[in-house]
Amino acid sequence: MKEKSCLNCGHKISGEFCSHCGQKADTARITPHSLIRSDILGSIWHIEARFFRTLKHVLFGPGRMAMDYISGKRIKYYNLFSLLLILFGFNVLTLHFYLDLNPAEIPEGSTNIMDFFSKYSKTILFVIIPILGVNAYFIFKRIKLNIAEHFIIGTVSLLGILILFLFNDMISLIGLWKPAAEIFGILDKASFVLIILFPAVTYWNAFKNSYSKPGLLWRVSVLYVLMGIESIAVITILYNIF
Repeated sequence: MKEKSCLNCGHKISGEFCSHCGQKADTARITPHSLIRSDILGSIWHIEARFFRTLKHVLFGPGRMAMDYISGKRIKYYNLFSLLLILFGFNVLTLHFYLDLNPAEIPEGSTNIMDFFSKYSKTILFVIIPILGVNAYFIFKRIKLNIAEHFIIGTVSLLGILILFLFNDMISLIGLWKPAAEIFGILDKASFVLIILFPAVTYWNAFKNSYSKPGLLWRVSVLYVLMGIESIAVITILYNIF
């Protein structure tokens, strides 16, 4: 039997992929059929499937997903930091549309505050990751995760917050339609509560098998107190400087 060589790097292939460069072993001449099926539709489906699968896991099993990611099960998930930037961009767009359609939402005399949050919202939002990571490193010391691994859990928590913020903005946009205002107003308040609670859900989901319920409850409570104090301090410092 003739031994196959990788068409990309020339190394001998013994499996489905080249062990040297990672290219598929069955790479063949490009045809109209293969271009559409594999190169175009295949790549789009692969990216979209991972993208939406990651969103699902973030919302319905954030702590478990973070621990899987930390343990090395990463191929099925979309890159967390790329997803963070994509979701942040969508949040900025939806908020921009909402304020354009509903300028009355901006209180009088709050221009400076709105300008500050418009310019530094990314910085403020991304501060959540180190705040959660550093605090959780000391509060959940028994788990024996390093600081970078706690940053991953903080990143997954922030992803969930961004997804819920996006959902909240979309609800607010639909709620501008008067007949739907009441029901979407209730959904808006419910989604805001979920945003506040999401970090607690993440850590509870991640560590529920490592602590008793009372032990986990007081640790999450301490995390929230510290996070609240530190977030206010960061926002105050940034506002006074800039």
